[in-house]
Amino acid sequence: MCCGALALYFAASWTAGIGDGLFALLFLALTLLGLRDARQTRHSILRNYPVIGHLRFLFEFIRPEIRQYFVEGDNDAAPFSRAQRSIVYQRAKGDPDQRPFGTQLDVGARGYEWINHSLAPTHLLGHDFRITIGAGRAQPYSASVFNISAMSFGALSARAILALNKGAKIGGFAHDTGEGSISVHHRVHGGDLIWEIGSGYFGCRNDDGSFSADKFQAAAADPQVKMIELKLSQGAKPGHGGVLPGPKVTAEIAAARGVPAGQACISPARHSAFSTPIEMMQFIDRLRNLSGGKPTGFKLCIGHPWEWFALCKAMLETGITPDFIVVDGAEGGTGAAPLEFTNNVGAPLQEGLLLVHNTLVGLNLRDQIKIGCAGKVTTAFDIVRLMALGADWCNAARGFMFALGCIQAQACHTGHCPTGVTTQDPQRQRAIVVPDKAQRVANFHQGTLKALKELVEAAGLCHPQEITAQHIVHRLDKHEVRLLANLLPFVEPGAVLRGELPHNTFRVYWPLASAHSFSPQGRIERAA
Repeated sequence: MCCGALALYFAASWTAGIGDGLFALLFLALTLLGLRDARQTRHSILRNYPVIGHLRFLFEFIRPEIRQYFVEGDNDAAPFSRAQRSIVYQRAKGDPDQRPFGTQLDVGARGYEWINHSLAPTHLLGHDFRITIGAGRAQPYSASVFNISAMSFGALSARAILALNKGAKIGGFAHDTGEGSISVHHRVHGGDLIWEIGSGYFGCRNDDGSFSADKFQAAAADPQVKMIELKLSQGAKPGHGGVLPGPKVTAEIAAARGVPAGQACISPARHSAFSTPIEMMQFIDRLRNLSGGKPTGFKLCIGHPWEWFALCKAMLETGITPDFIVVDGAEGGTGAAPLEFTNNVGAPLQEGLLLVHNTLVGLNLRDQIKIGCAGKVTTAFDIVRLMALGADWCNAARGFMFALGCIQAQACHTGHCPTGVTTQDPQRQRAIVVPDKAQRVANFHQGTLKALKELVEAAGLCHPQEITAQHIVHRLDKHEVRLLANLLPFVEPGAVLRGELPHNTFRVYWPLASAHSFSPQGRIERAA
C-alpha cells in the first residue's frame, strides 16, 4: 500500500512537472512486486511482509560478510544455529543439502562427535525405519523413528496444525497433539495422532476439571488416534502449570479443550486423577483399557531421581508397565516459559534419557517398554546419537516448525509470529499455504530419514536401533577422544534387580524411592 501510494504521488508530481518519472516507475515496480509477493505461496515471510521481506533473503545471500543479520555465524546456536536451520530449510524445500569444501565444524574442538564407519558398509533398500509400540496389545502401532513432537493447537496456529498433520499423512509418521487435545484441524487430513493428555484433561474433562472416562473413551476410539500419552511434565517448564488467558481462549480452542470460551484455561501443575506412583500405573492401565488396547505411556522431563525410581518400583509392584515412555529434555520448548525454568529447571535430554534407559535395563523391563525422546533434534546424526543413548525413536518440535517456515524470530508468546506459525491472528496465519507447507513437512521427514539410512549403511548396520554407544566417538580435548560407551555410565541387564546399584545416582536415590509415594522415604544424602 505504501509503495502504491508513493507511485501515485510521484506520478502526479511528474505529470505536474515538479518530479522525476524514475521515482514513479520505481515505486510502480515495487507495487507490482508486492502484489506478486502477497499472492505467491512459497515464502511465508513475503506473504506477510511484501517487498520488505526481500531484505531477509538479501542478508542470507551476503551472509559470508553479514552473518544472520550482522552477528550470527553458521554454528552459533541461539538456540538453533544457522547451519541447523539451513539443513531443515533445504530438506523441506527438496533442495540439495550437500556442503562444498568439507565440514565447517572444528573437528579438533572439545565436544566434537562422529560415528565410526565400517569397511563393509551395508546397502539398504529403503529408509522407512519403523518400530512396533505396544506389541502384544490389541492395537499395536508401527511408528516411524522420527515424528512430530507435542505442540498444541493454541500454541500453534490452525494453519500450522493443518500443515503438520497433512505432512504426517503424506509421510506416514505420527503427529503428537500436545496437551491442548484434538482440534478440528487435527482431523481434516487424517494423519496419525498421538493424543497427549495433560493435567487439565483437555478433551476428556468434566466441568470441574477432573478426568472424564466417558469423554476419553469416546475420543480415544477414533481410528486416527494411534497412541495415548499421559503428560507428567515437559522440558520447557517442568513442574510448572500453565494458564491460557481468557481473551486467547477462542471458540475453536474451547471446543478442542472442552472449556468455556473466553474464560482462562488452567493446566494445573500436577494431576488430580492419581496421587501415588501405584495409582498412576493403575491410571495408565485404565486409559489403555478404555482406549481399546491402544499403546499407552507417559512423557516426563526427569527431575528428582527418587520420583522416577518410585515409578519404576510401582511397575514392579503392580506388574503394570507403560507401553512407552517419552523423555523430554529441559532444552526443549516451543512456547513461553519463565526464564528461570528455561535455564535452570529439569534434566537435559542426555542425562534424562540415559537414566531412564539404564533403570529399565537394570530392572529387566527395557524389552517391554519403548523409549521416545525430544530435545533439539534436527538432523540424522541427532537421531543416531540419541539412539546410541537408548532411544527407540525421536520426536522434533522446532525442527518441524522450521519446515513450516519458522525463522526463529522468538516471538512465539507474543501473538506476532511473522510467519504465521505460532499466532491466532488470521491475517498473520495467511502466510502459511497449507498444501505447500505440508509437502515441506513431509520432505523434511523424508530427507532426514534418507540421511539416517546413509549413516546406518556407513556404520555397516541394518537398522538405526542397532546403533549403540560403541559407535559414537566424543572428543574430550585436542589430544583425547573416547567412545560414548566408555565415557558415559551404562548398566548391565538385571543389575538393579540383583541389588547391584551401579553408580551414585542409584546408590543414593534408589533406597529413597517408594511405589506408594512421590516423596523421598528418608534423609537425602549428598550425591557425588
